[in-house]
Amino acid sequence: MGGVDERELRERLTPEQYAVLREGATERPWSGEYVTEKADGTYHCAACGATLFDSATKYDSGSGWPSFTEPAVAEAVELVEDRSHGMIRTEVRCRACGSHLGHVFDDGPPERGGMRYCINSLALDLKRR
Repeated sequence: MGGVDERELRERLTPEQYAVLREGATERPWSGEYVTEKADGTYHCAACGATLFDSATKYDSGSGWPSFTEPAVAEAVELVEDRSHGMIRTEVRCRACGSHLGHVFDDGPPERGGMRYCINSLALDLKRR
């Protein structure tokens, strides 16, 4: 996945972060540090540091994971069909390094475009403004 050094990532990331980012795991709902975060800032990929989401697009979806209506820049993420677990979903990956971030659904706030980028806190690093 992407042009990253897997050995360096294994050393730098927690085992839980590595499982989410590089192996496609999902953190338990309501367990992530950014689920209820309200701070102003930008969310970056915990693996490579790429800017992914802005706090201005974050909202409380009630899903148990941080939710955003759109990426900071559309090109920052890659959307991939995911047929795992007997479902058809759209996986969200960091375009820069290929890391798994979460999934996107079309049940977000209609007045904000209708999308819900449901992202694992473990995949993110918040840089406060």
